[in-house]
Amino acid sequence: MSSEKKMSLTVKVLLGMALGIAVGLALNLTGLVKNPFVDTYVVNGLFHMIGSMFVNALKMLVVPLVFFSLICGVCGIGDIRMLGRVGGKSFALYMMTTAIAIATAIVIAVSFGIGTGMDISTTTEFTGKESPPLTQVFIDIIPKNPIDAMANGDMLPIIFFSILLGISMLMLGKKAKGFVEGAEIANEIMMKMVNIIMSVAPYAVFALIAGAVAKLGLDLLVSLAGYVLVLVGALMFHLFVTLMITLKLFSGLSPVMFLKKIRNVQIFAFSTASSNATIPVTMRTVTERFGVNNSVASFTVPFGATINMDGTAIMQGVATVFIANAYNVDLGVSGYLTVILMSVLASIGTAGVPGVGLIMLSMVFTQVGLPIEGIGLILGVDRLMDMIRTAVNVSGDATVSSIVAKSEGKLDVNVYNDPNAGVLDTNATLDIDDTVEAEMAEAIQGTKRRE
Repeated sequence: MSSEKKMSLTVKVLLGMALGIAVGLALNLTGLVKNPFVDTYVVNGLFHMIGSMFVNALKMLVVPLVFFSLICGVCGIGDIRMLGRVGGKSFALYMMTTAIAIATAIVIAVSFGIGTGMDISTTTEFTGKESPPLTQVFIDIIPKNPIDAMANGDMLPIIFFSILLGISMLMLGKKAKGFVEGAEIANEIMMKMVNIIMSVAPYAVFALIAGAVAKLGLDLLVSLAGYVLVLVGALMFHLFVTLMITLKLFSGLSPVMFLKKIRNVQIFAFSTASSNATIPVTMRTVTERFGVNNSVASFTVPFGATINMDGTAIMQGVATVFIANAYNVDLGVSGYLTVILMSVLASIGTAGVPGVGLIMLSMVFTQVGLPIEGIGLILGVDRLMDMIRTAVNVSGDATVSSIVAKSEGKLDVNVYNDPNAGVLDTNATLDIDDTVEAEMAEAIQGTKRRE
């Protein structure tokens, strides 16, 4: 019992992931995954149910957390000019890292010549999606109906409405005090809900990983070894080299400490393959583990989950070279420059949900004249690659959040450098203090007496 209490959430989640990989491989390699009972009731039954319930629970928190957190953040800043600086710096850094990511990926993929001399044979079809005009992307930032935007989880319109509401409350002054206090309480409640959901993460991660590995297996990885290895290598280079150099160069913060504290977020992102679903975990880690003030994190984290597509951009760069070589299409320098530009522009306003990388890739292929059906070659391994690149995406969100907060004097360096700061005690997460319980009961009784 005592040893369990000492086990941190990170260790538990890592253990769940390791067991999930082991069980998934066992089911796949032994052929049990093809058994109708195992396939229906275990992989697509129990594992799918537990994993989907967990992802839904995280998504459930996203909109209210972003809404209340942004209102508190804007009111906490109290300076509209600072809000503009935070937005400008965030946008510039996100676009810069995305451009570097895809340029690096193209250079690495071209150097290894992946896909050259490949015998094309694919029975999988993929229907492309046309890229929306950039003007429409900007138009859609302003919601016609904010409630509808919240119902659909459209991050940019939600961010716009929340910021505008916060600014209006600032302009109203003391009259809005009650609303501000209510938003702060609601924000704290949402963070408590994040802690509760994170307490069951190890079991959910096990189910998500076991189900994914059981379906994927090793055969596809072997057949596309060149593509997979180059893509993973480019992703790891961006994470451990590009992002860490950027962090050190622009903020002076320790990359080692960053990598230690970001592991939980990366595991959640890997398991869910969704930047949006990981927002609650990223927000908690950035504020409580890194010491970033909520006034900055409330903007940079959801904003990054929407427009920061470093991992997805890397996939697009590697996939473009792979498909071009496989179909013997010479894109040339101008073609690759078009890919870089298209990937950066496509990342703006593209939802951070599973599989969005393939939609963006179809836009890029259409622009440079590559056959859309070529995407069928990489569909088999895309789920696993999506999981890895999402982990890179959220790492970029946390990196930019830390840099911007440090530049604005909104980062507590002592918290950032403390390895134990904000560590979640999963064993105490669901405990309700007797004193707090009594206070709540007394408050409710007092309300009834006044009525």
